[in-house]
Amino acid sequence: MVYMTSWDDFVERSVQLFRADPEKTRYVMKYRHCDGKLVLKVTDDKECLKFKTDQAQDAKKMEKLNNIFFTLMARGPEADISEVGGKDQMEAQAPKKGRGRKQ
Repeated sequence: MVYMTSWDDFVERSVQLFRADPEKTRYVMKYRHCDGKLVLKVTDDKECLKFKTDQAQDAKKMEKLNNIFFTLMARGPEADISEVGGKDQMEAQAPKKGRGRKQ
């Protein structure tokens, strides 16, 4: 089990691993506050991909990876993930009108 150094390679290979066998693929994240380290692991018991970081800005990348996996799990492994984004993209969309008072 070797840690991958490139985030883009980790994401690409993780998605490939999930699409190959979605029933057996697991995604685990572990954060140690005392060390300030975040470890992400994707495995299907045959292949194990790991990524470790201590950079705070990588939290947004992790959020985007979570959204990618949520999309693949909800829509199926063949879903298009090109439009999947993080929190910033969701906030940029126009807000929906609620049932509040008219002014």
